[in-house]
Amino acid sequence: MRSTSNVERVAGDYRRMKEVQTATDLYRTEFLQFEREVCRITPGWVQELRQAAMACFTDVGFPTTHDEAWRHTSLASLSERPFQLARNLCDISKTELKPVMSWMGAGCRLVFVNGSFSPLHSSLLPLPRGMIAGSIAGTLGDESSLLRSHLGRYARGEDHAFVALNTAFLNDGAVLYIPPNTVVEEPLYILFVSSPNGKATMSHPRSVIVAGPHSRAMIVESYLGLQEDLYLTNAVTEVVLAENAALDHYVLQQESTAAFHFLTLAVHQSRHSTFTSHSLATGGALARSEIHCELADEGTTCILRGVSAAADRQHLDTQTQIDHAKPHGTSQQLYKSILGGRAIGVFNGKILVRQDAQKTDARQTNSNLLLSEDALIHTKPQLEIFADDVNCAHGATVGRLDEEAVFYLRSRGIGLEAARGMMTYAFGSETINLVTNEVIRDRLAELLAQWISQTCGRSSSL
Repeated sequence: MRSTSNVERVAGDYRRMKEVQTATDLYRTEFLQFEREVCRITPGWVQELRQAAMACFTDVGFPTTHDEAWRHTSLASLSERPFQLARNLCDISKTELKPVMSWMGAGCRLVFVNGSFSPLHSSLLPLPRGMIAGSIAGTLGDESSLLRSHLGRYARGEDHAFVALNTAFLNDGAVLYIPPNTVVEEPLYILFVSSPNGKATMSHPRSVIVAGPHSRAMIVESYLGLQEDLYLTNAVTEVVLAENAALDHYVLQQESTAAFHFLTLAVHQSRHSTFTSHSLATGGALARSEIHCELADEGTTCILRGVSAAADRQHLDTQTQIDHAKPHGTSQQLYKSILGGRAIGVFNGKILVRQDAQKTDARQTNSNLLLSEDALIHTKPQLEIFADDVNCAHGATVGRLDEEAVFYLRSRGIGLEAARGMMTYAFGSETINLVTNEVIRDRLAELLAQWISQTCGRSSSL
């Protein structure tokens, strides 16, 4: 029996490796066609960046479950489906987007449809002097020095297949530059909309966000699918904070529940800067978010918070790494997962404290709520410490709804589904309540309540 099992396992591994290799070849073929289309309209350094990235992708290939970082997330379903680059803007009217944009304030909005900038849906209001807000495709010629200084510097594809793939298909995305000593009061919105109209398309949006010294801003980065279609979104965002800069960054992931979504967020922080991240993820058949924060100078602060909510057979994966490189750094992480049906959640959080990073204060918490017997969570908080004068802690919890609390609510005349919904909302809203901007906080709360209402089968009275 053991011999047969081993043979089957080896055969299965070989079959998956062949599938991954076939998928790699398909992306390379698509890249060659893409390169012929854009080679004449982009600077030479961008072409070199793309070609080097495709060489990395071809060399690295898609990861498998034999890779420790992908142990619980299989890409077999992705490699089975050939995706074609979304080359044309879909005809989406303002009426179609109005329901998902009506909550946004009066701030600047950059809207991208199927990976390409859409002037029709964007709003570039008068900006502070010296501020840049636009698309990569439209900015390469005018502000190439800004992009050339930062593009591909912090999110690198040498050992990361999806970053390499994104860079290889680099074509468009958001560019935001906050000048020194500038405070932007209204949130800045970046919206990526996918509407493939029944075609298995892929987009690789790239964003570069640079906050100058002593600047302050709030940025909301949203990913949205208008139909329950199959498509691939592979996004990379690079964030650079100069000395004493402060940036609140929000990610709303509402992709189609049939889609694949990958987001890599690479953050580089200078002296006394503060980066705060809040995320809410409810979409994607398979979605993975990776956050890599480099606290490269003294006195930096990094705060990461997020809620993932999945049901049916969704697979949501969150990976974080905070790299404390210098003394007196502070980091806090609070991530929560709510899983129902046969959903699978993954959390892998790592705090790295290097030898020079004395007086580091780092804390990490991952809490998970399972709403069904078939839901599953893989959680792995980690500390890797090479300094001796630090204050670090980490922990994880997995549990179900408190039946005594549910019974208490029912004894007060509240129905079972309503009671379970209230308890679930109370669990997930802890991180949302920490958001300081009222408009964004209300939107996050609304989306969480809608998901719970649909999942728990109750009214929208949360």
